Amino acid sequence: MIYFNNDYSEGAHPKILEKLIETNREQTSGYGQDEYCQKAAEKIKELCGDQALDVHFLVGGTQTNLTVIAASLRTYQGVIGAETSHINVHETGAIEACGHKVLTLPSEDGKITVEQIENLYQSHINDESHEHIVCPKMVYISQPTELGTLYTKAELQEISNVCHKNKLFLYVDGARLGYGLVAKGNDVTLRDIAEFTDVFYIGGTKVGALFGEAVVIKNEFIKEDFRYVMKQKGGMLAKGRLLGIQFLTLFENNLYMELSEHADRMADALRETFDECKIPYLVENTTNQIFPILPDKVLDALREKYTFSYMNRVDEKYSAVRFCTSWATKTEDVEQLKKDIKNMLT
Repeated sequence: MIYFNNDYSEGAHPKILEKLIETNREQTSGYGQDEYCQKAAEKIKELCGDQALDVHFLVGGTQTNLTVIAASLRTYQGVIGAETSHINVHETGAIEACGHKVLTLPSEDGKITVEQIENLYQSHINDESHEHIVCPKMVYISQPTELGTLYTKAELQEISNVCHKNKLFLYVDGARLGYGLVAKGNDVTLRDIAEFTDVFYIGGTKVGALFGEAVVIKNEFIKEDFRYVMKQKGGMLAKGRLLGIQFLTLFENNLYMELSEHADRMADALRETFDECKIPYLVENTTNQIFPILPDKVLDALREKYTFSYMNRVDEKYSAVRFCTSWATKTEDVEQLKKDIKNMLT
């Protein structure tokens, strides 16, 4: 089988494995206090253009989301997000299990708007019984979103402004951040995200690392005692240097961006074929996730050789699915898929 169902099927980039082997017998401090985590944090702060940032390393996305949200909110506060957001759909109620309600907003493309955020906040605060209702305190967005779409710099700044006006934290989930930063049409930089958010994370698990996410904190309230929350949520890895080594390697010599560019190029190549065959999309984007709407009989045939993710039924004969490329997707696998799609659709 050839895998196009996610961007974490493979292990890690060889340079990361080489560095892990090279440093394997070194003795270092534990729990993220080692020199590799420190150097990786300094590199990330340099790329973000802000030495005042705090950087912490965690193992996975769900753990990162629940740790950040738990560190930011009081027990009666909730987090605003799209109904399609990862914290609402794909984390088994992890946020609710920590005592915080996810306050969802409708979305057709994975994004939420500044108007939606403002309306939800005003609706809450102007309700005479608002103290009886979960209080919105954080806005959660992803870049890219669950549907591969991107916020523009103007949209991100507007959301940031409305959050600051209403004293809401802005948190950006960057599980696939690299694939967004290098995507065609993107105008948001890493420095923009660091400037406009209170906290965000840079995903490693889906962009070339064995595992790991780098949490970047700007807000002083969230910074305070963050490592206590990390420990309580099981996120303080004893062999923390395994995370630092990976992120230091990813951000040396632009490797993170190179891996991201490869995945997006592979996705663009697939899009060319879908476009040539006049296949519509559930949602259009320019990142590494593609959501074509295909005949069920074609999908059944493709499943004999390829894996991909089912999204939803469109009508009695067509379904929307997701093809996902990664930093390690092989050109020959993409070319074979393109050939098979053309043969089946023409």
